[in-house]
Amino acid sequence: MGKGISFGQFYPGESFLHKMDPRIKIILAIAYIVTVFLCQTFYSYLAIFLFLISLILVSQVPLKSVLKSIKGILYLVLLTAVINILFFKEGRVLLNFWIVTITLDGLFFSAKMALRLIFLVMGTTLVTLTTTPMSLTDGMESLMSPLKAVKFPVHDVAIIMNIALRFIPSLMEEIDKIMMAQKARGAAFDTGGLIARAKALLPVLIPLFVSAFRRADELALALDARCYNATDKRTKMKVLKIGYRDLIGSLAMAAVMAGIILMRVFLTGV
Repeated sequence: MGKGISFGQFYPGESFLHKMDPRIKIILAIAYIVTVFLCQTFYSYLAIFLFLISLILVSQVPLKSVLKSIKGILYLVLLTAVINILFFKEGRVLLNFWIVTITLDGLFFSAKMALRLIFLVMGTTLVTLTTTPMSLTDGMESLMSPLKAVKFPVHDVAIIMNIALRFIPSLMEEIDKIMMAQKARGAAFDTGGLIARAKALLPVLIPLFVSAFRRADELALALDARCYNATDKRTKMKVLKIGYRDLIGSLAMAAVMAGIILMRVFLTGV
């Protein structure tokens, strides 16, 4: 289970994306999300797909590692597609049986929503794969620094998000260990109906919560033993600097966004 989750994990490398400033990557990730939501036609989704493939090639991250992120949302994608097919009533009717009506436009709309979810997850996963959790924390803290004027605990929030990202792979590994231990004792997670499978997960959830609280307590003790306190006087080992890579990345994202906007304005239909 945990082996199929890539979100929150870092893939070491020295690629163009790895060396970009984390602040710029966070901003560009937000711009990418907005751009995906601006897509309306399949031509625009094709443009996003080509852009995403280009990013994966530039990052030198194995395609398999990026595709693992889709596994975690596969059921959500399928559920979203089915709901859109059943409740989208506009367009030429392909099937009309009892209360079920399937239209051609409904199929197109559900396909677009599925692609949107997949592209969103793959794009954001690529950011975590090419950025260390500490760099992400420094980037988020730097971007939120103006909020210090209103006494917002910027550093505390950044540290919390960093710890949360670091805990994702650890918790996934812990789930694998617990499930393997339960299977060795005769537990079955892949048999029976939906309710039976849900009940079978209860012996996994309880030790998982115990392990999570134990890890959190150990982390708190470790921070306290090192006299850690979130103050403004803390210094950074690595000072963030914006370079030419960030400018090139920003221009590329701006070009893609402009292209998608033009497609949205001038292209209609599928």
